[in-house]
Amino acid sequence: MKTAYRENGNDFTQGSIGGAILHMAIPMMLAQLINVLYSVVDRMYIGHIPLEGSLALTGIGICAPILSLISAFSVLFGAGGGALCSIARGKGDDREAEEIMGCALTLLLISGLVLTAVSEACLRPLLYLFGASDTTYPYAEAYGRVYTAGTLFVMLSLGMNFFINAQGFSRVGMGTVLAGAVLNIVLDPIFIYLMHMGVRGAALATILSQAAAAALVMAFLLSRKALLRLRRGNLRPRAATVRQIVMLGFANFIMNVTNSLVTISCNVQLRRYGGDLYVGAMTVINSIREVVLMIVHGLTQGAQPVLGYNYGARVYSRVRSGIRFTAVGVVLYAVCAWGILMLFPRSIISVFTEEEELMAITVRAARIFFMGYALMALQSTGQCVFVALGRSRQAIFFSLLRKVFVVVPLVFLLPLFFGADGVFLSEPISDLIGGVACFTTMMFTVYRRLPKDGELPERRDA
Repeated sequence: MKTAYRENGNDFTQGSIGGAILHMAIPMMLAQLINVLYSVVDRMYIGHIPLEGSLALTGIGICAPILSLISAFSVLFGAGGGALCSIARGKGDDREAEEIMGCALTLLLISGLVLTAVSEACLRPLLYLFGASDTTYPYAEAYGRVYTAGTLFVMLSLGMNFFINAQGFSRVGMGTVLAGAVLNIVLDPIFIYLMHMGVRGAALATILSQAAAAALVMAFLLSRKALLRLRRGNLRPRAATVRQIVMLGFANFIMNVTNSLVTISCNVQLRRYGGDLYVGAMTVINSIREVVLMIVHGLTQGAQPVLGYNYGARVYSRVRSGIRFTAVGVVLYAVCAWGILMLFPRSIISVFTEEEELMAITVRAARIFFMGYALMALQSTGQCVFVALGRSRQAIFFSLLRKVFVVVPLVFLLPLFFGADGVFLSEPISDLIGGVACFTTMMFTVYRRLPKDGELPERRDA
């Protein structure tokens, strides 16, 4: 079955490396944008609910760590399995690739059921731990209770989509996300306004849409159109495969878990030094950040299967070219995005709220928060290369460095001197330290050490 990949035009060792990356990345960018719409559209509608929009928006922001934890387990098994699957494809071993995919599905199902049970049982103490006040708790509880009931749908739609992309069917992956997002956009105003369900309606629209997307993903992976298909015999996980998936996905897992940790820390400190409106401002800023990051995530995720395939096929000259192409593209985009954010913050923020008090706080905070955004591109490029080539230890280390060892301590230290502004200031400082350290290490330990085409690579740590 080796020749199947070449016959289907999914051989990434041929043609322009930049073209191969863009072929994968453009649909992924659109998929990322569409996927972001699940949460962002909810916040756009909720932020404009008459009289209670700012409090409702704050309530959803308090639920953000739970959403990040669900995504964390999705990418742990999805991104880890997808990267491993791409390397197996590069070697021409489709049997191993299918075993990896089946193992990942089992892990997603088990973890999804466990997360649902834990979230439903512990929701109240978790929300207060994450920064809820007696005023904002009812909004957070209404959204979180419904959303966590659909955890399994979220995990399958997000986690298994990596295996569609790993096979080179990025347009199909985009289509599954698009279908769910369109349904969410249609259902949101119906449930929130027409049926007067408020934040509960926003959560219901989201999980129903994720259920539809999950059904489409599973249908494709079970069909004859897929190069790699889900088979019952591959669902029983092997210990060695589980270990490899977890090791490769752990960097992305850590990124999501540490995002939760950072969000919790920020919410707690902002409520202490500013109040509920400052938590709402951070919710708006994180929404903008999700949208802006979708190009970065799309490009780096599009590069990963291409880099991994060429690495597995030992075509290291194309790996080098792919790293250069990805780095330049991500940095150029980040600089342009930074300029727009600095010049037009009020116009962007007005999409989420028109309440003047919240607007004034958010404009000031956004200019501080995004001050070092262009440097973030360096971290994203380094992480992309580490994951694509199986360098899991480096990827994990730099994920921890930026969030755990830099951001969280600064979130608690800087407000002592700068008040609530100190919470927002922690982000650009971490962009500088984490971005430069990650990219420089990648260049010296990976890029410059790639062997000549056809030679055996250095032993990976995954």
